[in-house]
Order: sequence, then C-alpha cells, then structure tokens
Amino acid sequence: MEVTATGLGPWPGEDPAEAARIIRGELGSPHLPFLAELPDRGVGSDALGRTAALLVEMAVDVQPYGWRLVDRPGKDFRRAASALSTDINVLADVAGDEDTRAPELKVQLLGPLSLAAGLHLHNGERALIDYGARRDVADSLAAGVGGYLSRISSAVPGARLVVQVDEPDIAAVLAGTIPTSSGYRTLRAVGGQEVTESWQVVIEALRDAGAAEIVVSVPEIEAPIGRIIAAGADGVAVPLRALTTRQWEQLATAVEAGKRIWAGALDVSRGTLPRVADVVESVWRPWHELGLPASSLGNIRVTPSAGLAGHTPATATAVLGRLTQVADGLNQRAHG
Repeated sequence: MEVTATGLGPWPGEDPAEAARIIRGELGSPHLPFLAELPDRGVGSDALGRTAALLVEMAVDVQPYGWRLVDRPGKDFRRAASALSTDINVLADVAGDEDTRAPELKVQLLGPLSLAAGLHLHNGERALIDYGARRDVADSLAAGVGGYLSRISSAVPGARLVVQVDEPDIAAVLAGTIPTSSGYRTLRAVGGQEVTESWQVVIEALRDAGAAEIVVSVPEIEAPIGRIIAAGADGVAVPLRALTTRQWEQLATAVEAGKRIWAGALDVSRGTLPRVADVVESVWRPWHELGLPASSLGNIRVTPSAGLAGHTPATATAVLGRLTQVADGLNQRAHG
C-alpha cells in the first residue's frame, strides 16, 4: 500500500458539479476523491440535515433551535433529500464524462451519537437524553445506509466505496458536557460500551451494504481510538495537532493490527498552508519514535485538519494539491 490523500467532505460554494470536477481532478488515482458536502447552500445541506435525510421511518424538520424529529416529512426534510439526490446525479454525470474512472469514492455521514446530539425530540430536548431515542436513531440510520450506498454505486459503477462516519461531538457525549435545551444543565454522559455498540450497528449495516472501508472521524481531544477499533471500523480519522503520546501509542497499536490511520496532518486553521516538508516531518517523527517501520506508512491517508467549507474554492483546491504532495513525501520516506 502507499500513502494517499483525501478530504473530509465539507467544501466551499454551492455548485456540486464544480466541486465534483475539482475534487476528482485533484485527487486522481491513487488518491481518494469524495462526494462534497456544500453547507453554503443552506438548510439541509449541512452534515446533520444530510444524514437525517437518510433515516428510515423517522422524519425531521427545522425549528428555531435546530432539527427536530417529527411525525411526517416536511419541506426541510424534502429539501435535504432533494439536495442529496442532486449531488448524486451530478456525481454520475461528472464521473460519466471522465476518460478514466476513479477506482474509489468516499462518502461521509454523521455518526449515530452526534446525530442524536443534534436532533431534538417533540419536547425540544435532544434525542441524546433518552436511551430509547438514541437506540432508535442508530437503528434508523443503519436501516437507511443501504439505500444511500446503492444510489452511490449506481452513480459510480464498479467504484470501491469508502465511508467516513463523522462523530464531531463524541468527546462531549462521553464526558456528559452537552447542554440541555434550557442550557442550565448538561445531559448525562453516554456509557462507552453503548457508544461502541451504536457504532457497531451502523458499521455492520454499512459493511452489508457494500462499503469496502469504514473509518470513524473524531476530533483529537479525548479521541476514543480504542473504542473505534473495538466497534469494527477499518480505521480512525483524527487531526494530529494535539495528539498525546498515549494517543499516538493507541494509533500505533491500531496500525500493528492492520488498521488505517487517516492523519489530519495539514493544518488549515491558519492563513497560509504549511510547507510540505514540515507536514511530512509531523507524521514521520512520531511514527519513527514509536518504532513503526517506514514500510507501514502505507496505512496512512493524509487529510486536512478540518473540513474546507470556510475557505475560498481556490484555497480548498490548493489544500488538495498540497495533500497529494505530502503523500508523495511520505511515500519517499516509506521507500527510503
């Protein structure tokens, strides 16, 4: 295996065709192109609305406080579903015009815990507050991923499908620091074993639906790396900036078990992009210090430290180009 590059999903602008062409152009084989999320389009194009549109026998609409579970689909649900359908149709058109088909494609969806934290019950409280609601959200999402992946497969026939399950709120879910709707209290922490089991439900459904590789993406603070591996994921996607020595050791254990590390090595929080050599070193130094062989660098995909929706299209495009250069630099180390 060789080091490859991909993005995390969020992308600037409102034009899915332009996004698809840029992403597929910059991330040509062996790199991993992805289906862009375009939150600039508004309600339903954010990660929460997009994933909620996949739920089976659960409908949502938007209230002043956010997305709410409701009895029957309303205009917001239909808008989210329509935007996703448009993106899949555009992907099919763009991919169909290519001389050489990309062998892989990545799609993203919000994981069951962050989804339950973002969806509200009829009484306005977050679904995360209730064990039954958490279980229903995970089961509903698991039931919906098959239809999603089959539509993606139809758009890019023969492509190997990779799925990134995003859990941006997982540290707060496990720590019990997510506020109630009133803001005066916090929701009780969800137990680690329940988190692992929720992920297992969704991961198994994705696997059954044809996903060839599944990673769980989390922030680096308190990243539950061991739980992600225990849930059966093929890898962990995590920013590298603030990883502790213990977290690096957990990543090393995962690599030794044959798992992939999606390393959020390219810091996109500053005005200028870091130099390729500096980014390569930020991955290689801890790798080498942990005693991992250079040959195992092929278990890495390099990503930005965050999504790119807040950047200009030109900067986002430059980020993808820089990532492929970082991958080349790491491959030179691997074959050193």
